[in-house]
Amino acid sequence: MARGSAARRRTALHRRLLSAPPESVHRRRGTHGADVTARRIPFLRLAPGEDADAVRAAIDRVIARGWFVLGPEVEAFEAEFARACGAAHAVGVGTGTDALALILRALGIGSGDEVITTPLSAAYSALAVMMAGARPVFADVDAARLTIDPARIERAIGPRTRAVMPVHLYGQAADMAAIEDVAARHHLAIVEDCCHAHLATAGGRPVGTIGAAGAFSFYPTKNLGALGDAGAVVTNDRALAERIARLRNGGQTDRYHHAEFGVNTRLDEMQAAILRARLPWLNRWTERRRALARQYRERLARGPVDMPQQLDPGHVYHLFVVRSSARDALQAHLAAQGIETLIHYPLSIADQPAMAAAAPAPCPEAARACGEVISLPLYPALDDADVELVAAAVSAFTKGQYECAR
Repeated sequence: MARGSAARRRTALHRRLLSAPPESVHRRRGTHGADVTARRIPFLRLAPGEDADAVRAAIDRVIARGWFVLGPEVEAFEAEFARACGAAHAVGVGTGTDALALILRALGIGSGDEVITTPLSAAYSALAVMMAGARPVFADVDAARLTIDPARIERAIGPRTRAVMPVHLYGQAADMAAIEDVAARHHLAIVEDCCHAHLATAGGRPVGTIGAAGAFSFYPTKNLGALGDAGAVVTNDRALAERIARLRNGGQTDRYHHAEFGVNTRLDEMQAAILRARLPWLNRWTERRRALARQYRERLARGPVDMPQQLDPGHVYHLFVVRSSARDALQAHLAAQGIETLIHYPLSIADQPAMAAAAPAPCPEAARACGEVISLPLYPALDDADVELVAAAVSAFTKGQYECAR
C-alpha cells in the first residue's frame, strides 16, 4: 500500500511540475526553514533547441517531396546511422521494442525458446522477448553497473536457452567481454538492447556491433530522439539485416509478395528526416552529457547519495542516476525546491504481473536498486548553473534530512 501511495504522489507531483513554465521562479521553504528562491528545473526538455532550424527544414523537405513511407530519407538515415555506430548495416523500424523482437525472430528464436535478460530496465526489453514468442528468463544485475551480471547469466542457462539480451542501462555498456565469454561457451546469440546507449562503447567497441545485432530506440527522450516513435537495428551481418528489413514490411520480398509472416513496423520518412537533421549534433550532445555528469560527480562526491559507477569511459549518460536509502524523501525534498526527478525504475521487471509466464528467479540486487535509484536532470540544454542548484539541493537534504528520513 505504501509503495502504491508513493507512486501516486510521484505521478501527481510530475503533473504539477510539468504544468509550470520552465522559467518559473518561486519561493520555497528550505531544509532548515529558510526561504530560498529557485528556478524550476524540469527533468528534461524535448522541444528542438539549437537543432530547430534543421528539424524544420527536414519536415518541409519531406512534405514537399510527398513521399512518406520507406523512401530516400529512411535509406539515407540507415546509411548514416550505421556509419555513426560503426556498423555495416542499419534497418529503420517503428520502435526500439520492435527492433529487439525482429532481431530475435530473424535469428530463428521463438516458441519454446528462452532468452536471458535483465530485470532492471523498462519492461519493453522482456516484452520484446514475448513478442517473438519466446520466454524471458531473468538474471540479476551486478551491484556496481546495475547491468546484467555475467555470473548470473551462466547460472540461468538451461536446455531451452537460445540467446542473452544485455541492456546497456542508463548509457553505460554491460560487461560485454564477460558476456561474450559465457555466450561463446554455451553457443548462445547475443542481442544488445542499446536503447539508452547511442554512441556508447564497451572496451572501445561500439555497442550494437558486439553481438549478433543491436536495437536502438529514438523515442523523444533518448540521446538521439525523434518527434515520435522510431527505432533501428544495427548489425554487421548482411543476411540478418536483409531478413529484418523483410520482416518489418509484412515479410514482403516484392510488393504484395509475402515470403513469410512479417509485421508492419516501418520507420516513416518524416521521423527519418528529423533523425538525419539531429544526428550531426549527437557527438556534441554526448560530450555535453559527459561534462554535466562530471560536474554532478564533483559537486556530490562527499554526499551520502551513492554515485553511479562509471566502469567504462564509453558511458554516454542517457540518465544520471544516484542511489539513496531515503530515495522517496529525497525526491519530495527536491520537488519542493522545484526540481523534477524520475525513477528508473520503480519495480523490477521480474515482479511485474505481465511477467507471470517468465521463469521465476530471485533478483535481490535489482529489487534493492528499484527502492533506491533516482534520476537527476541531465540533458544537453541544461545549464551549468542548474546543475549547481540541483547538487546544492541534494547536499542540503543530506545535511539536514537524510538521517531523519532513514
